[in-house]
Amino acid sequence: MTAIEEIGAKAKQAALALGTVSAEAKNAALKAMADALLARTEVILAGNEDDRKAGRDSGMTAALMDRLTLTESRVAEMAEGLREVAALPDPVGEVVAGWRIPNGLQINKVRVPLGVVGIIYEARPNVTVDAAGLCVKSGNAVILRGSSNAINSNRVLTQIIAKASEDAGLPEGSIQLIPFTDREAAKELMRLRKYVDVLIPRGGAGLIQTVVEQSTVAVIETGLGNCHTFVDASADLEMALAIAINAKCQRPGVCNAMETLLVHRDVAQEFVPKVCRALAEQGVEVRGDATVRELFPTAKEATEEDWYEEFLDLILAMKVVGSVQEAIDHINTYGSKHSEAIITRDYDAQRIFMMSVDSADVYVNASTRFTDGNQFGLGAEIGISTQKLHARGPMSLRELTTTKFMIYGSGQIRG
Repeated sequence: MTAIEEIGAKAKQAALALGTVSAEAKNAALKAMADALLARTEVILAGNEDDRKAGRDSGMTAALMDRLTLTESRVAEMAEGLREVAALPDPVGEVVAGWRIPNGLQINKVRVPLGVVGIIYEARPNVTVDAAGLCVKSGNAVILRGSSNAINSNRVLTQIIAKASEDAGLPEGSIQLIPFTDREAAKELMRLRKYVDVLIPRGGAGLIQTVVEQSTVAVIETGLGNCHTFVDASADLEMALAIAINAKCQRPGVCNAMETLLVHRDVAQEFVPKVCRALAEQGVEVRGDATVRELFPTAKEATEEDWYEEFLDLILAMKVVGSVQEAIDHINTYGSKHSEAIITRDYDAQRIFMMSVDSADVYVNASTRFTDGNQFGLGAEIGISTQKLHARGPMSLRELTTTKFMIYGSGQIRG
């Protein structure tokens, strides 16, 4: 048995036990994990500094460095996130539906854990804690496989929270990290169908595509965010300006940041120069179509590839369109089905945009930056699902469960 198979086998055993652990015991473990993070903050930051130094030496972009970086306040936020998950209702055991059929059988459809959840993710050590917390609360064992960029941070975090969970009474193997950063280890995890029930990739397009194409384990696609904002002809332009700046600049290296801004031609002459100047003041490089470049000559030319791009940086593609339908067509052609917004005062425009845009999260008059499990009131999230089967949008506790039918009889036999 390989080292990865041993991790899988241990997780499978832990999952069988976790499925029957009470909500009170799981909550106590989550609180113990939170306390342990705070108590060992200095150790966590030391491990993270090793990763940050390697990132600086390798020329990592500012946006990726921001994702990688842990601070005292970010560790405190991770701990608070665990406490918030502990405070949420436990979905395990919830009766989704129940009915009695004519022969007297009582049929209940009940939420149960998925089992063993594998997470393959890039340089975001906070995912280590968020994923573990959500899996513990939903009764799943978790196998974590982070990137080499964050290996020291992930090792320290996993050691701390795994020990705290076991000391609090959870089964050994409930939280495990694959300590190997080579691609073969990741590939082996993708083929561990005997032990792993579902894989969730979190990262860029290359990572997600690799997992989808190579995994024999069921995959829930998450994360890739080519998000759009459309400023309609009837938009409040001051509102549109504030939303655009927030959606692009508040934290550009995350999946719910805006990557393309679409502007209706009826307001382009007024709005495009104003928003481009404001973006430039924030250090944003604008790549525009011919109309954008005419209205703001310092904008660079947008290529066909730019409309598809998740920049994760202070770069924005911008296009002037002639109608709501043209904006919808552009989004459905180039978007990643993550998060899109329309800024408008026109009810009909709102309605057609909301119904026609094929994305998991669609906004009216708000920033796409709100696509987040915590912001939606779901607690921490394990990712944003951009597919349509099993889960769509922010994935929290309920999305980490499946259902089984539990049937109660009194001696019935089928004739």
